[in-house]
Amino acid sequence: MIILGLDPGLGTTGWGLIRAEGNRLSHLANGRLKTDSAAPLPRRLAHLDAMLAALITDHAPDAAAVEEVFVNANPQSTLKLGQARGVVICAAARAGLDVGEYAARLVKKSVVGTGNAEKAQVHAMVTRLLPGAKIDGPDAADALAVAICHAHHLASARRMF
Repeated sequence: MIILGLDPGLGTTGWGLIRAEGNRLSHLANGRLKTDSAAPLPRRLAHLDAMLAALITDHAPDAAAVEEVFVNANPQSTLKLGQARGVVICAAARAGLDVGEYAARLVKKSVVGTGNAEKAQVHAMVTRLLPGAKIDGPDAADALAVAICHAHHLASARRMF
């Protein structure tokens, strides 16, 4: 199964693709989708949607997983993040993908073992779990972590049935 992990953001959305075969995970690709901060919000959201549609078409994942929104101190930032997350979920759902949603603490706990892990710890564990992967920055590392979390949850659900 190919899983697309997504770390939504209006300025930068991280993405990561992994293959899950039983308990074995392997890295396929990762990167960042960027929007122009000078462009109007509707145009940025439309551009993010178009980039995601192309990414999904190019890689044909079987499932997607998205990190949930956390509440910022700045309400405007939280709203923009929520709008970008809505575009990400909609793009995946439009492509017919089932979308898993995970809190940041759960993703960190699944990958590092503690929900309070720092970004550097998540990045380090992702590189250990996906040897040989060249990770395109912290947003891509977070997206790969979301994909790994989803793979673990799918494997656990299969064992239960």
